[in-house]
Amino acid sequence: MAQNFRRYIARNVGTSPVTLVTATTYNTVIGIKIANTTASTQALVDVYILTGGNNYYLGKTIPVPAGSSLELIEGKVVIQSGDVLKIVSDTATSLDVWVSTVDDISA
Repeated sequence: MAQNFRRYIARNVGTSPVTLVTATTYNTVIGIKIANTTASTQALVDVYILTGGNNYYLGKTIPVPAGSSLELIEGKVVIQSGDVLKIVSDTATSLDVWVSTVDDISA
């Protein structure tokens, strides 16, 4: 089975949770880059996977200083069909996000 690299992006993420990826097969998240696009406001960020009706946090209340960025994942995170990767900030329209995945990995 072929494996495909994918990217998912979100712009101006704010105080409402945003879906970054909804898995349809087994997928591997290989990178999450988060940039705070505000000029002077630190953003506090939650990144989590919604699965089985529960939130599992990859990071909670992570500070991202104004004008800076962070790479959230060191290593890989496997998500499976039905899992939803989400992000939310405590600051309106404060984040741009780039997620890299490999899809259709072996079950």
